Amino acid sequence: MGRLTTHILDTMSGKPAAGVTIELFHMGGASASDSDGAGRDLLAKAITNADGRCEKPLLEGDVFRVGVYELVFHVGEYFAKAGVAVSEPPFLDAVPVRFSIADADSHYHVPLLVSPYGYSTYRGS
Repeated sequence: MGRLTTHILDTMSGKPAAGVTIELFHMGGASASDSDGAGRDLLAKAITNADGRCEKPLLEGDVFRVGVYELVFHVGEYFAKAGVAVSEPPFLDAVPVRFSIADADSHYHVPLLVSPYGYSTYRGS
């Protein structure tokens, strides 16, 4: 059975990013390249633990389906709470990552590597 997991690494400090709010949306009929966000349905909300991970998969079981999804990582709040000196408003506040699930029987892991001024992501294992 498939599932979706994530984790966040603060590349500025070299440590997991604890306490980051993450939202997961299903994009309705959108394709991964659509940018208007129409038809966005909130499926899950979580806060990362001390290891920068969610306590359980964000999506699994019968609700894990083929489709277009978006993770929103609220990193602006994280860096502010950590006392990091950033611009106001912060350069990165909410980082959206839109991706597609093509195989409902696979494990999709979408990590975020982030600093106050840049980020990267990939499909992990």
